[in-house]
Amino acid sequence: MSYLELAVQVAREFAETYGRPPRWVVAAPGRVNVIGEHTDYNDGFVLPMAIERYAVMAADKSADGGDVIQIRDASGAEPVLIDLSAPVKPGAPKWGNYPRGVIAGCLARGINPGGLDVLLHSTVPLGGGLSSSASLEVCTATLLEAVTGKKLDPVEKALLCQKAEHEFAGVPCGIMDQFISIMGRENHLLLLDCRSRKTELVPVNDPSVQLLIANTNVKHELANGEYASRRAQCEAAAKILGVPSLRDATADAPENAKGKMDDVVFRRARHVIGEIERTLHAAEGIRASNWPTVGQLMYASHYSLRDDYEVSCTELDALVEIAESIGIKGGVYGCRMTGGGFGGCTVALVKRDAVAEIKKRMAADYKKKTGIDATIFVSRPAGGATVVKGGGAGLITQASSNAAGRLNPGVVGRNDLAFSGNFLKRDGFGVVAPGGDHDAENALVDQISTGAAKPGGEETVCR
Repeated sequence: MSYLELAVQVAREFAETYGRPPRWVVAAPGRVNVIGEHTDYNDGFVLPMAIERYAVMAADKSADGGDVIQIRDASGAEPVLIDLSAPVKPGAPKWGNYPRGVIAGCLARGINPGGLDVLLHSTVPLGGGLSSSASLEVCTATLLEAVTGKKLDPVEKALLCQKAEHEFAGVPCGIMDQFISIMGRENHLLLLDCRSRKTELVPVNDPSVQLLIANTNVKHELANGEYASRRAQCEAAAKILGVPSLRDATADAPENAKGKMDDVVFRRARHVIGEIERTLHAAEGIRASNWPTVGQLMYASHYSLRDDYEVSCTELDALVEIAESIGIKGGVYGCRMTGGGFGGCTVALVKRDAVAEIKKRMAADYKKKTGIDATIFVSRPAGGATVVKGGGAGLITQASSNAAGRLNPGVVGRNDLAFSGNFLKRDGFGVVAPGGDHDAENALVDQISTGAAKPGGEETVCR
């Protein structure tokens, strides 16, 4: 489902929840890191891409005119209430701390949207290492920009969202997730220098390849505290090597200083230094569409994460082994775990025309090896956070235009048309269809005014 299709759905869900159409609709993508794992907090390079999975928020000013932001989740999770008349602090439910932190950061910058009614719907898998938290943070910041008309600098926006995750959610994340959710571009990866925060778009112009993401659907509890432990080990290695961070160490530095550090610290340093180099080489390979080389770098990354950094797990290893057994002849160039580790997802570079067979084989073999069903999907590089043009009115224009040619009074539900009509009456044709083509709107209004549409329809205008 594209973000526009999802936005239409969420606009409809908002109206069903709050009894009126939304005024603003915004979307922010999740991400997959193609290569460059655990390098961000070592001032290194990462190479993520935005994926075609999104957090979407639909919103309107509070119905009661109050100063409270109410965020409801389409999944039915406990709603979040944020009172803007008091200092915004962490609280329950825990998932609300991500938007709370963003809202607090925006308020500190004079970005005050006032009371809002918000509906959130996210298709980014939770706990899969695809950055559902950053997509929620960036979506929140993008909504506040849209409501207030105050635009943040993209880097400032990313850092604001990162700070929210640090201080309100208690997660000491790097900057990659927020950067790619904001700055992603269709058909491009983003090479991010985590020290200078400079970014470079890396085009993926070859339509014959796709990224296949497989969720192990496991998250091992032993991951608790491991992230902080790895950071401390990297800092210890940098101190022994006499460099500000492992980004500054040469490839042979760990071997030359092996006698000065214990084996664990040595292997952590070897992974990070090698991973930074692999990331830069992978970016070069992608620019040249040298897919076999990129694939080998992805495998090397996984082996290093498994053996030197020790953040893989049986299930991740199983998916990589299956991908490797399929091989280039079967359409897989390379595969690796992605994200922090101990569960979550793998990412594979695959031939587009072999996707169906690869998915079938990986799902069957993974189930046989682990007894677990994997969730597998493909994605091309997606665009970053966006305000859906025209808000609710623009969405209904699109939906009605798509449906106008097949409107049938016998199957279009009356509620669907009334919902569409609310947009049309409120916003006027000049806003709804700037190009002057109002056939679709007129068809809907005629249906509404004549009462020709009957309840209980099977086809909807707004989905």
